[in-house]
Parts: sequence; structure tokens; C-alpha cells
Amino acid sequence: MGVNLKRLLLAAAAVLAMPGASAQQVAEKARAEEVPRHGGSLDIGTIYLTLSPLSWDPRDWGWKFNHDAGQMYEQLFVGDLSKAEGRGGNHKFVADAWLPPDAIRGELAEKWEWQDDPLAVVVTLRKGVMFPEKPGVMASRELTAEDVVYAFDRVNTSPQNARGFFDYIDKMEARDRYTVVMQMNRFHSEWNYRYGYGHYSSIVPREVIEAGATNWKNANGTGPFMLADLVQGNSSVYVRNPAYWDSETIDGNDYKLPFVDKVTFRFIKDEATWITALRTAKLDILETVRWQNVDSLKKSSPALKWRRYLGQTGVFLSMDVNAKPFDDIRVRRALNMAVNKKEIVSAYYNGHAELFAYPQHPDFGGYFQPLDEMPDSVQELFEYNPKKARELLKEAGYPNGFAFKTQVCSCFPDHMELLPLVAGYLERVGVKVEIQPMEHGAYFAALASRKMTPGYFFAIGHSNPTTTLARNFRSGSPWNPSGWADPAFDAKLAEMYAIRDEEERRALIRAMTVEMIDKAPYIWLPTPYGHTAWWPWVKNYNGELRVGAVRPGPIYARIWVDRDLKKKMGH
Repeated sequence: MGVNLKRLLLAAAAVLAMPGASAQQVAEKARAEEVPRHGGSLDIGTIYLTLSPLSWDPRDWGWKFNHDAGQMYEQLFVGDLSKAEGRGGNHKFVADAWLPPDAIRGELAEKWEWQDDPLAVVVTLRKGVMFPEKPGVMASRELTAEDVVYAFDRVNTSPQNARGFFDYIDKMEARDRYTVVMQMNRFHSEWNYRYGYGHYSSIVPREVIEAGATNWKNANGTGPFMLADLVQGNSSVYVRNPAYWDSETIDGNDYKLPFVDKVTFRFIKDEATWITALRTAKLDILETVRWQNVDSLKKSSPALKWRRYLGQTGVFLSMDVNAKPFDDIRVRRALNMAVNKKEIVSAYYNGHAELFAYPQHPDFGGYFQPLDEMPDSVQELFEYNPKKARELLKEAGYPNGFAFKTQVCSCFPDHMELLPLVAGYLERVGVKVEIQPMEHGAYFAALASRKMTPGYFFAIGHSNPTTTLARNFRSGSPWNPSGWADPAFDAKLAEMYAIRDEEERRALIRAMTVEMIDKAPYIWLPTPYGHTAWWPWVKNYNGELRVGAVRPGPIYARIWVDRDLKKKMGH
């Protein structure tokens, strides 16, 4: 047993022996036994390791911007990692865009408060937060309220602006150098997600915009890292921002962040290659390991540390409800009953999946309703019943079945394997599926231009309890592959956003979720578990993935590398 491990076990045992010792005390004591160190580097295969950066400009409204640029560009709010399970808290920090109310802290915001008349959120910014010098782009200077206002106005006026996304905000105003007033025309339950820690709320300075924000060489923000290099299809390299403002307190001592000098994202298209990269320690962290590879990696690399998490994307085969035969609910329900979903969980995923975890996610607490608490008509969609499927198809006028095309992205290995299995079940009831694989760009372009085939095999992030409903089922939503459009449901969405009382909002969301599952615009498929693996020299880390909308930067800033241990282990 190594010295460090002995110390950790002894520390934990000592604390546990103390009357009234909490899990948080145990975690804090164990962490204190390892002295943080600055320096070193991290090579990471991220949760999106097959996808190179899509944009460096938030005005493009790219969903992945925060993942790639959130190392440099900060936001008003961020997830509070002191509440993470690995630090004695209750939160996992793996959700793609969900922060529980008690797990939000100010990032650029020092504090914020509601003002009721007129309705507004008043944000006080931290003083002394600096943009570092960027030769040819900008001199070093302090972030001010004007930067927040400028960033909001620019994103809000983008031609790519999602319809109605910021329409609850009348005006963003700088009251003084450090005070921002978000003037609202009504309460909106997503206010802090939409412009606070969400996809489009990064603070990019005017100088970067004027120099050309789409050029990665101009990127410059207040975050823990600066973008130093980019090779599309290969890697992006981030280096320490010497002007970064934040620190981490460990065992009563404050440590300037970030700990590491360099973070490199590796983009790897081939699954065998990224598994080998982890096994040979070319990657320090691999955030996405499919269940098929877990056992072999544990045998070949027993020193690896692991965390399993329920996937944050819902998997489904979308059906175009505005075209025959999918305009008939009987057909849609029939195809759900024709797929043996329990067998997919047991035989395909080998138990590493949940039958029912979308559109709401179990991590969403009271917003999630287990399947056994759902109405019988919903539970029926998850039971394998090919006999009833054939009866429904016959009732709908398709006694001999039919054929349809479905697109699938070749960038997702799991989808390429799973879709033929789904097609096999459907063929047993006379429904033939023509599978059309597509590269990432063409696949998403088809969705954006509404040029999908009648079927569209997709996975969408859960995001949060409200967004998942609006994104999937609101009329005209760009992320609504089925084309579902119902004015009555849209009205309920508006009501949902306006409810200030959380318990009341939860009740409505549960009812709306039942309604949409029951109407079956998708073939609802199991949600797989994912796994994150890392080497033991990676410290102050417990598999956390996101502290806001797809944003990992503050997590990496708090990791340190035990370079002596890495060397001892031969790497």
C-alpha cells in the first residue's frame, strides 16, 4: 500500500472515530492529507472528445461554445464545487445544464438580489477581475458592468438568437462600474440559466469582438486559462492565465488557481484509439468510457479511478408527426411497443442503462417521476408487446407495415450500433427501416434546415426540467425533430416559466412530462450509464463534468497533478 493511500485511510479512520463526524469532515480531512501543488499539465479526453470546437463566438449560438471557450470566458454564475459529492456535498455536477438552486455561486457576480418594483435582478460584480494582456488584441484591464451589458446586447441581437430566449429581459443596464441591473418585464423561472450560467451568457470583451471573435487566436477572457493553440481534429491547448482572480481553500490555506500550467483537449475519432490513449497514460482523464470497455480497462489498468454516472442525454428515434404514417398516434405507440426496451437494457447494455430517464432526469429531484408512478398508458409504451403493436398498425391502416428512412450520426458509435438493433425489432412487426448514416456537420445541418428523413435517430441533453420540455416539444423549436406543434402545450410552457413557487412549478412539469411521453412523438429508448476514468496522480477530482451549461473549465482549474506519483508509476 502506498504512503499516500495509507495516510488517506488513516485520516479518514481518525475522523470517523470522532463522535458526530460528517461525510464532509471525512472528505475535507482526507483532502488535507495531500498537499496541493502548482505546475504540470493535464491531457483530457472530454465528454465531447470526437468533436473539435465549433465556434469561438457566443453570437453564433453554438451549443458547445461553453465547453471549448469556458476556460477563458466566465459568466455571472457557476456551480459551487464545494457542494460536490467528492467534497462531502450532495451534488454530482455531471448534468449538462442543470444547477440545483443550492449549488449556485457567483463567479463574476459577487452577489445578486431581487428587486420587485420594478422587477429586476441587481448584480454586484467582483472588483479586481482582470482581462489579461493579449498582444494585438487588448491591454490588460479590469472587467466592468459595461462588459456584461455589451456581451448581453451583442448575443441578444444575433440573427441566430433562439426565438423568445431573452424576451423576459427589457434591458441590461450598467448602474455604475460594478453594478448590473437586469430589468425584467416578468418573472422567468430560467432567468439565471438563460443569462447567468447558460449556453449564451459568457462575457466576451469588446476588444476581442473588434479583433475578430471567430478567430481563436484573438480569444481572451477572465477565466483560469488562455487559449494557446488549436489544431482542428487533433487538440486545443490552454495555458495558465497569470491574472486569474479565483483561489481554492484547502485545509484553511488559500491556493491561487489554476493549479496546472496547461490543459490539452485531445480530439479522437476512433474509440479504440482513445481507450489506448488512456491505458498508456497519454490521457490523464477520459470523461467518456462506454460500458463495453470498463471491465477490460479495469483489468489492464487497475490503478485507474472510476466514476459511473447516468447519461445526461436522452436517446430516441424521432418520428415526424406531421407526415404519414407518424401523424397517427396509433402508429407511434405501436412502434414503441414493438421495441423490447428491457432486453436492450439487459442484453445490449448489459445492465448499464436505465429503462426510463428522459425527458426528465433522476438528478432533477422532484421534477422526475419514476416509471412505476406513471399512468398505465405511459408504462405500456415501455413494455414489449409486438402483438398489440401489430393490432394498432392494422387499426391505423398498415396491416402489412411500412418502410421509412432514418438519419443517424456516424460520430456516435453507440448510435451506430443501437439503431440496427431497434430496426430489427421493428422489422418483426413489418416495419422496415432504411438507415442513413451521416457525418456530424451534415447530420446537424439536416436538423437545422428541417430536411430530416421521417425518422431521426437522436440524443439530446436533458439540460434542465424546463428546457427539456420546451426544446423537444415547443412549436418551432430548432431542437424539436418530431415537428411537434400544439398551441395548448405552448401555453402550458408559458405558464411553467411564469410560476415562481418551485413546488407548484414541479407539479405542472410532471403533468406536462406525462402528457408528452404518452403522445409518443419518439420511440423512447433507455438511457445508458457513462463512466469517467482518471489516473491517481490527478488530484482534487471526483469525475465532475460540468458546472454550468456544458462548461468544465472551473473543474480543471481546481485539479492538481502529483508529478512525483506520475513518475513513480512510470509515466
